[in-house]
Amino acid sequence: MKIAVINFSGNVGKSTVAQHLLAPRLDNAPIIPIESINSDGTETGTLRGSQFDELQDQLMTLGNAVVDIGASNVEDFVGLMQSYDGSHEDFDLFIVPTVPAAKQQVDTIATLRALSELGVSASKIRVVLNMVDPKQDIARIFVKLFDFHARTSTFWLDRQAVIYQNPIFEKIKGFDKSIAEIRDDPRDYVALNAEAIDTGAPENEKAYIRQMVALKRLASRVTTDLDAVFKVMVH
Repeated sequence: MKIAVINFSGNVGKSTVAQHLLAPRLDNAPIIPIESINSDGTETGTLRGSQFDELQDQLMTLGNAVVDIGASNVEDFVGLMQSYDGSHEDFDLFIVPTVPAAKQQVDTIATLRALSELGVSASKIRVVLNMVDPKQDIARIFVKLFDFHARTSTFWLDRQAVIYQNPIFEKIKGFDKSIAEIRDDPRDYVALNAEAIDTGAPENEKAYIRQMVALKRLASRVTTDLDAVFKVMVH
């Protein structure tokens, strides 16, 4: 399965969705970031057609892939899909993460319109409601999005496709591991912590162990929640 994670807006958690929700549940599919970068490593303002060619070639060699499209490149990416007629068919799903903030909802609606105008079917455009406070009513905080869905039905929206706020998403940023990898780490960090105290291990080592104790405890519950979201969204 090939999935594009896309939104005209930044700060909606696209990379979190790609790395922690999708890739681990697609047999650890490769994540392909889409960025406008020159050959010398500097950023440009434009995503070139040659880069889009390379992406298409790469997708044809893979069974599963998650394409994480940077917010600054979405407009170019959509334009290139228009130029390469039918290229949107390379993707099985377009996942559009969004958050409760009003600006992000407006940008999300623009993204949904753009995908629909490309000819992407409603069943392939799926919204994930991200960074949600579990105490708040989903229909109320995403009222713009639910109203737009009621008027158009050009995309898939389910209030069960929700990722709630959790400190692990911030804590894990310094680790080159997915939440699933943290959860599946077989080491007993509580025992390692006791051993580190007894042996007088360096403070940085003890601090790392304490971080891992907290992360593993958070990861267990979050993984279960993400499993449920994936089951709802990817079917």
